Amino acid sequence: MEHNYDLEKRKYVIAGAVVCIVLVYLLRLLSLQIMSEDYKKNADSNAFLKKIQYPSRGIIYDRNGELLVYNQPAYDITIVMKEVTQLDTMDLCRTLKITPDYLRRRLAEIKDRRLNPGYSPYTNQIFLSQLSSEDCGFFQEKLFKFPGFYIQRRTVRQYNHSSGAHILGDVAEVSKSDIENDDYYIAGDFIGKLGVERSYEKQLRGEKGVEILLRDARGRIQGKYMNGKFDKASVPGKDLKLSLDINLQQLGERLLEGKIGSIVAIEPSTGEVLCLVSSPTYDPHLMIGRDRGKNHLALARDPWKPLLNRAIMGAYPPGSTFKTTQALTFLQEGVITTSTPFPCSHGFVFRGLRVGCHAHGSPLPLIPAIATSCNGYFCWGLYYMIGSRQKYGTVQKAMDTWRDYMVSMGFGYPLGIDLPGEKRGMIPNSKYYDKAYRGSWNGLTIISIAIGQGEVTATPLQIANLGATIANRGYYVTPHVVKEVSGEPLDTVYSQRHYTMVDKVHYEEVVQGMRSAVLGGTCRMANLPDIEVCGKTGTAQNRGKDHSAFMGFAPMNDPKIAIAVYVENGGWGATYGVPIGRLMIEQYLKGKLSPEDEEMATEIQNRRIDYGLQER
Repeated sequence: MEHNYDLEKRKYVIAGAVVCIVLVYLLRLLSLQIMSEDYKKNADSNAFLKKIQYPSRGIIYDRNGELLVYNQPAYDITIVMKEVTQLDTMDLCRTLKITPDYLRRRLAEIKDRRLNPGYSPYTNQIFLSQLSSEDCGFFQEKLFKFPGFYIQRRTVRQYNHSSGAHILGDVAEVSKSDIENDDYYIAGDFIGKLGVERSYEKQLRGEKGVEILLRDARGRIQGKYMNGKFDKASVPGKDLKLSLDINLQQLGERLLEGKIGSIVAIEPSTGEVLCLVSSPTYDPHLMIGRDRGKNHLALARDPWKPLLNRAIMGAYPPGSTFKTTQALTFLQEGVITTSTPFPCSHGFVFRGLRVGCHAHGSPLPLIPAIATSCNGYFCWGLYYMIGSRQKYGTVQKAMDTWRDYMVSMGFGYPLGIDLPGEKRGMIPNSKYYDKAYRGSWNGLTIISIAIGQGEVTATPLQIANLGATIANRGYYVTPHVVKEVSGEPLDTVYSQRHYTMVDKVHYEEVVQGMRSAVLGGTCRMANLPDIEVCGKTGTAQNRGKDHSAFMGFAPMNDPKIAIAVYVENGGWGATYGVPIGRLMIEQYLKGKLSPEDEEMATEIQNRRIDYGLQER
């Protein structure tokens, strides 16, 4: 019989193919089990239950060590979908005080990977957050009836006072964008949303820990994996000491009740913000717990706009407080000297243009012009500066020189305070006016900027910073509300001095003018018997009723506080701005108000301004 060599070869080919297939499967299995991270994660998720250990958030104090924000226990209900069996939905809803509709919607949200990118049926997912101890205790008793549900302890914020909401901010559940922007967060985590809670989030939040529990094939917890060898303890967040004086903050909020406006006080030598009042404000306790969303929506719809931080977001005409910047610029540029007189015929009157002013002596040199807040004086100064072709060549060059002075004094751009949302205000330049007037304009066209009107706007923070700059005779430190972060140095940006374009000698001259304003000018009500107060009123024109403003500092030769007060529709600067400024300075420097000034504070507190809005 003839041997068939072709069949013999075919046998080896088939055997070789089988061996190759087996090798391929073995190699693939090896790569899955040993080299593939995906498989390892999958295996881990089945065998292990990783419980996040949330750190306690950093505590917040005021400058004197007064406790402002702390933590209290709260509890989350979590769910592992794979372990949920024979769920009695009605019993669960009764126990947790939720509706069946909410239960169905919440489970659908957890499973939706678009809303919950980190979803896995084998891992803990947040089902309900921020339960009180009482509610959690009731659920704990019945926990055995709800397989797949767990209780996770964490902390929530609590406030020691009802003041300072715009500075402190609040904490809320992370959004989808929060998770996408920082892989520290997963669905159900909490993050600072406003105020220092947001700007110092990374310092306050701490570091999460993890507890790894071992499960059997049926998902039942068997205990800690390797006796906790791979567990990681959470690291508490860092505490903050604010520069805020809570007593001063509370007085400021009290004085602005029923009014729209702001008060900002700064320690000139350090840039530390002593108070930052925005009115109307709100109680930070409204932002705690499961009603936060409902309360936030109500505040957002309030016509008084209590969520708006007017101290850093409100752009107002600075009015006559701005005249100090003009005096400094004109002195430095040689447009005037302290003895240069300008006439005021109840205002600036020239070539058919009139800018009105109140009655006072005329002509006046600089220091009395500051003391009486003469509009005519500063309009003449700007007219001569912008029109000086011999010095500047063109109105454009003169205008941009003027603008550079304003910017060096902290206007036109955000100052860089360590709070989110600061606005820049408006300081025009030559390009702005070239576009607005098609290249045909002069000093008369823009004369109103000399008295803080027209296109010029500033935030109350910038006006307070102007007071600090004058108090320091020519420099400011970037304003900031955090004085210390435990365990780490404060950013050096909050200790650097920013010098303006004006020499110190000219600041001394403006200081004399502001002191004269308090002794016998428009700020007489700010005069305190044993404190040398320097001040400048502001009455900013507004459609309807003027805004009332005050900017000042004290003591004159050893300044501890610089302040800006701004009350919308408050009328003359002396109506609200000056008396409020006086009370705030006295409170900070003396620690309390005199009996007479306490009566004044109560009287101001009880005044209401009609803004045509629904009563709060």
